[in-house]
Amino acid sequence: MRLHRLSVTAFGPFGTTQQIDFDALSTAGLFLLHGPTGAGKTSVLDAVCYALYGAVPGARQSPGTSLRSDHAPAGRQTEVTLELTVGERRLEITRLPAQPRPKKRGGGFTTEKAQSRLREYDSGTGQWSVLSRSHQEIGEEITQLLGMSREQFCQVVLLPQGDFARFLRADAEARGKLLGRLFDTRRFAAVEERLADLRRAAEQQVRAGDERLLALAHRTAQVTGGAVVDERPGEPGLAQAVLTQAAVARSETREAVDIAGAAVSAAESRQAAARRILDAERELAARQARFAETRRRQEALEAGRPERDRAQAVLDRSRKADLVAPALGLRADAERDHAAARTAREQSRGRLPAELADAGAEQLSALERRLTGELGGLESARRAERRGAEIARERAELARQARADEDILQDTSGWLSGWESRRGELAARIEAAQEAAARAEHLAGRLEPARRRLAAARRRDALAERTATAESRLTAARERRNEAHESWLDVKARRLQGIAAELAAALTPGDPCQVCGSADHPDPARTGADHVDLATEDAAYAAFTRAEEDRTAAERDTAATAEAWAAARAEVQAGADPETEPTVGELAAEAEELAHQYAEAHGLAAQTHGARETLARAEREYESRVGAQRDAERRVAARTSQREALDREQTAVDAEVARGRGESASVAEQASRLERKIAILIDAAATVRTVELTAQRLKEADGRLADVAFRAGFETPAEAAAALLRDGEHRTLQHRLDAWQAEAAAVADRLAEPETRAAAERPAADPEAAEAAYTAAERALRDATSALAAVRERGTELARLSRQADAEVRRLGPLRAEYDRVARLAGLTAGTSAENERKMRLESYVLAARLEQVAAAATARLQRMSSGRYTLVHSDARSGGKRAGLGLHVVDAWTGNERDTATLSGGETFFASLALALGLADVVTDEAGGVRLDTLFIDEGFGSLDDQTLDEVLDVLDSLRERDRSVGIVSHVADLRRRIPAQMEVVKERHGSAVRLRTGAGAAGT
Repeated sequence: MRLHRLSVTAFGPFGTTQQIDFDALSTAGLFLLHGPTGAGKTSVLDAVCYALYGAVPGARQSPGTSLRSDHAPAGRQTEVTLELTVGERRLEITRLPAQPRPKKRGGGFTTEKAQSRLREYDSGTGQWSVLSRSHQEIGEEITQLLGMSREQFCQVVLLPQGDFARFLRADAEARGKLLGRLFDTRRFAAVEERLADLRRAAEQQVRAGDERLLALAHRTAQVTGGAVVDERPGEPGLAQAVLTQAAVARSETREAVDIAGAAVSAAESRQAAARRILDAERELAARQARFAETRRRQEALEAGRPERDRAQAVLDRSRKADLVAPALGLRADAERDHAAARTAREQSRGRLPAELADAGAEQLSALERRLTGELGGLESARRAERRGAEIARERAELARQARADEDILQDTSGWLSGWESRRGELAARIEAAQEAAARAEHLAGRLEPARRRLAAARRRDALAERTATAESRLTAARERRNEAHESWLDVKARRLQGIAAELAAALTPGDPCQVCGSADHPDPARTGADHVDLATEDAAYAAFTRAEEDRTAAERDTAATAEAWAAARAEVQAGADPETEPTVGELAAEAEELAHQYAEAHGLAAQTHGARETLARAEREYESRVGAQRDAERRVAARTSQREALDREQTAVDAEVARGRGESASVAEQASRLERKIAILIDAAATVRTVELTAQRLKEADGRLADVAFRAGFETPAEAAAALLRDGEHRTLQHRLDAWQAEAAAVADRLAEPETRAAAERPAADPEAAEAAYTAAERALRDATSALAAVRERGTELARLSRQADAEVRRLGPLRAEYDRVARLAGLTAGTSAENERKMRLESYVLAARLEQVAAAATARLQRMSSGRYTLVHSDARSGGKRAGLGLHVVDAWTGNERDTATLSGGETFFASLALALGLADVVTDEAGGVRLDTLFIDEGFGSLDDQTLDEVLDVLDSLRERDRSVGIVSHVADLRRRIPAQMEVVKERHGSAVRLRTGAGAAGT
């Protein structure tokens, strides 16, 4: 990478545009960057870093820090452009940070976004072409071309000597952090963490397996009642102890099963014998009880035999009476029917006239037939009477319809007479509502903008006051800032005037001067009366910084307020006369008037739908009324002919009714009178015939009953009736006789059984003693069976636990082997195992290799700078209890001893750290892919060298040109201005710093 040209505008301390031609400076190979403190030497390096990476070095990229120069006018943009060659490509990078700029319209400022641009030079066409304007794409492209991150670039190209002096003296931990950032060894630390995680996971699995094994051992001990194994989780003998315990327990349990099985067999034999004895005793006792019970039943039968004989006699007499029962029933029915007929005859006789009270059935029937003929002749008169009633109803309905049609015609004629005027009124209402709707829509379009303008006017008036207040604050803040700035510059100038006295106060006899390097101090400067110390200058600068922050805040507030006021004012003026600016009162009156007009128009427009609905209903009603009028007129014409036909029919009906009515008031009354007479005659004739018939049937039933009773053996029918039993009594006696007969047969059969008779002859049985013996035998069998089941269950459980233990041991074997392997690797990479004698972590081991390369590269230059005296060596020895790997020692060729780098003097520390920085730059460059670094910058530190050492250091730096490199030295040492002809001087001025280049032939100012 070679830098060609750098252009900075309004960046850091540079208020104007500064051009730096690195090609001119690089011609000499070695150039000097110098200037007073605070002039902006470091800002040149910041600009290079910012152009490449879009950010300045880490320590100066703090939040809230602005890259824009305070000396730049408001209209000048902050911009950095860097032209360089990298990877055989000539590129130009331009970057503009986010910065405030004046608004194009109105007052105030707005923040403009950051911008980036990457161009490439085409040597064939001689033209620049734009490659990208994306921050991300440009950053990725530059990082890929350089092969370094921003942090690596700042350590390799912008060599910070203070950092490397600390690196030279630092302990292993601090040195490891820096090397880890530069060589990106995070992957090795990730390997360590991954192996540690795997070790913990494997350890957890092994411990969990041991816990499960130990739980199985405890369960086995609970089942057998034995002792628990002594081993603990993690001990190597735990698995074997658990398996041995399970094997012993299984063997003991199998022996116990055999013993318990033999005991069960003996108990089963004893229980079977006791069962047989108990069954025999129970059977004998049952037979003896059966015989005794049968004898008791026989005695009871003999005692009840007389009662049985009497019941049999009653049942036999009842069976004979059953033969007479049908005749008795027929006689009772005939007597009942005859009595009912006589009662009905007496009732019908009371309804007959006196002359017909004793008339026979034939006389009554002849009179009934005559009256029936008269009733049949009245049917035509009855129909005529019903038709007359219907004609009367039809006439009434015609009259009602005539009145209704007359009302309809009158109402319709009145309504239709005003139809045209009503329809015109409704059409006018609809037209007026439609016009109001259009007017409301127009007013709505004007009302909302009027309201927005009114709100904007109110904001405009409020913001006008705030703008005036903000401008007053801004003016005061600017005055305070200018006063603080002038005060700070004055204090700083006074301090610079007496800086020699301040430096002289720190002189110590015999120590070299920080300015000239001399150990003699013949005439040190003295402080004057108006001398200003560093604390006063810092306080003045702090006051200026606070005033500057207040001014910036006031500018932002004023710009925001002015922008809001301009926006509100533009909104008020939208659509208005540009020559006049309406007031809030005028806009409020206009909005109120528009709102009133809109409300009126909107209310009238809301009636459009109602008016249309009213007109539609009126038109439907008009059609309905016209149709009703036509229908009524047709009905009036039809009713005239209907009324004439009804009149003719009514005359014929009246004549027919008069003939059939006779002396009665109506035909219906005459027919009702004849029907009542006919019904009385029919009933009387029927009752007379029924009495005669029932008397004959009663006489026949008496004769049949007497004959049947005699043939059944009874003297009289009454005796037969007394012998009859009801169904319930008959069934009861029969059931009693059947039960006695069945009991007698059962007793006889049981007494005839030989086993029962033989059992009765034997001594009395004792089943209780046999049952007690059987119960004891059965209890002994249950106990033996329970013992056998318990032993077998214990054996089953032990077999299950043994299988689990065996499976767990088999599963745990590979896990334990994996844990041992992973734990060994994790301990080796973490530096905690015994095999890692130096206790070096994997990352430290990699960094130690890199440090060894850096030490070798640095030694090549350190020997030249120290005239062959010093050599840097890497040491992996342990220091106290700390881990080894990143030690750095210096070997003194004069004494042959190896000593710590902290024992070097100030000058020796400088050139040792410079050699270390250059060696590290070479190693990092090779690590990044061998990118050529043709331009390097080395920061302060040359003031600590004597003349000879300075010459040797400069010779080493000058030798870098052998690789076509250019090296820029940043230093205050005055002697370097004489030794290095190519110079870039940063001049500090009150209106911003400036850069002047001197290439040896003369000076060029920009």
